[in-house]
Amino acid sequence: MTKHNRRNRSNSPELRTSDRSPKRSKDGAQNWLWGHHAVAAALRNPSRKLLRLVATRNAAQRLGRLAARAVDTAPGEIDRLLPPGAVHQGVAAQFHPLEPDTIETLIASDLCRIVILDQIQDPHNLGAIFRSAAAFGFGAIVMQTRNSPSITGVVAKSAAGAIETVRECRVVNISRALERLNEAGFHSVGLAGGGRSSIAQAVKGAAKTAIIMGSEGAGLRPGVAKACAELAHIPIDASMESLNVSNAAAIAFYETARSQPKEN
Repeated sequence: MTKHNRRNRSNSPELRTSDRSPKRSKDGAQNWLWGHHAVAAALRNPSRKLLRLVATRNAAQRLGRLAARAVDTAPGEIDRLLPPGAVHQGVAAQFHPLEPDTIETLIASDLCRIVILDQIQDPHNLGAIFRSAAAFGFGAIVMQTRNSPSITGVVAKSAAGAIETVRECRVVNISRALERLNEAGFHSVGLAGGGRSSIAQAVKGAAKTAIIMGSEGAGLRPGVAKACAELAHIPIDASMESLNVSNAAAIAFYETARSQPKEN
C-alpha cells in the first residue's frame, strides 16, 4: 500500500467563491465522494480525474494544497449535492470512476494477498473491508459484477481512503475466478463457521493467499465454498454465534499478515 506524506497545512488555500448555490445534479450523487479522508486520498491518486470539488473554508484549510481547485461552499449547499444524511465534514468531490481490474491483471501483478467477497451487500461493511485490506497489505478486492454494491460515496467514506490504494476487480463468476487464482498459485481460504482449521493454521506458510468472505446472512455459497482450497474458522467464545463480516475480515487479514510479514 502506498503511503503519502502529510501535506503542509500552514497556508490557507485560495478558494473560488461560487456566485450561486450549487444545484443537485440530475443523476443525484453519482460519482461523488465526501469526507476528509476519502476526498484527500482521491485527490492524491494520479489515476483520478477530478470533475468538481466543493469545500467550506475550514475543510479547505485541512486539505491544504489539495484544495487548490475547491469552490468555497456552505455546509448546507454541500448537503444538497449528496444523499440525505451524508457526513461530509465540509468537503465533497466528484470524480470519474476508477476502472476495475480483471482477474488476469491481478494474477500478472506482484500481489500476494487478495480478498474475494461473495455477495457482500452492505456498503458500510464493504468500506470497512477495504480499510482493513489496506491496513494489512491486501492489494485487491474481487467482487461479482452483479449482487455486490458499487463503490459509492458511502463505501468510500467507510473505507477512509482505502479505495484509492486497494484495487477493485469485478468478475462474472466468483467460483471460476477462484479456480483461476488457485491455478496461479494462490492458497484460497474461505471463512466458514464449519471450517476444520483455524484461520491462523490455514494461512500459515502460504506464499500467496486469497481470503474469501461470504455474505452477511448466508455466508459462502456452496459452489464458492467448494472452489476454495480450504475452509477455516475464527475461534470465538461459544456464547457468540458469529462475528460481523467486516470484523471477521479484519481478523483474517491480520492472521495472514502475521504469516506473511513481507509483501512483494
